[in-house]
Amino acid sequence: MNFIEAGYKGKNDWWMYVLGLLIVFFAIQLGSIPLAMVAFVKAEGNINAFNEAAKDSFMTMGINSNLWLFLMIFTFMAGLLALFIAVKYLHKKEFSWIITSRKKIDWNRIIFGFISWAIVSITLVLIGIYLEPELYVWNFKPIPFFTLLIISLLFLPFQTSTEELLFRGYFMQGLGLLAKNRWFPLITTSVIFGLLHMANPEIDKIGNLALVFYIGTGLFFGITTLMDQGTELALGLHASNNIVAAFLVTTDWTVFRTDALFIDKTEPSVSLLMFLPVFLLYPLMLLLFSKKYNWSDWKDKLFGNIEKPVLIDES
Repeated sequence: MNFIEAGYKGKNDWWMYVLGLLIVFFAIQLGSIPLAMVAFVKAEGNINAFNEAAKDSFMTMGINSNLWLFLMIFTFMAGLLALFIAVKYLHKKEFSWIITSRKKIDWNRIIFGFISWAIVSITLVLIGIYLEPELYVWNFKPIPFFTLLIISLLFLPFQTSTEELLFRGYFMQGLGLLAKNRWFPLITTSVIFGLLHMANPEIDKIGNLALVFYIGTGLFFGITTLMDQGTELALGLHASNNIVAAFLVTTDWTVFRTDALFIDKTEPSVSLLMFLPVFLLYPLMLLLFSKKYNWSDWKDKLFGNIEKPVLIDES
């Protein structure tokens, strides 16, 4: 049974998916209340200042960056809890069914995805620093940095897992059952995943071309999920990407403005390096995974039709 077909287990009326997404959306809004309250206190009750800062994720309010990061992650923790409730009690499914089609979650795959992308991303950053050291400022502050490291390692996986299990798990399975094919959920979830990043500050600085990176990243995670019949590799990749982005290099114009080791002083602009992951690194990673896990039948797994397994009873 492939990953999308595993979605037939449990209850799958279309309205349940709509309700489930609404439950997650409202839970995330509720989860953002602590961040909004801290920002409101920082604004000293000034509504205009509060509303203006909200456009920049409240980072301009002078909120401690580690506190901001944790409160931002908390919104996703609320969303993940809501997703669990929707899957478990609305759809009557085991939560692991939106994670993998295997009998149990393969933690080794999560670890391999995490380590492999960490090696790639850290190596690229260090090469950039070596080639153009004048563009980077050493920013090591022991207490803020190690606090950041703890928050990143312990809590950022909640944020990335929420996104992966919502898009590449729950949403992909639901769209696959509706469309009866694999390509529609792959494309749709990737595009929506990318468009939801339009609120990120780098879109304002660079422009909509930056969406190529986000949509391409969603496509990479989606292809990995469909070919590997589970989200484990994508969970590791996404967590690794965000954790490295949080603690290694920061800028004053991206969504992650943290007490990282280095500050990147380059001005935001569209460059070929922005598209390097999408058109070179992601294909190479897919090649690596395909060799390690013996992926085959790419055409059917990415574009084939979905058929309800005979032994699955939706009631």
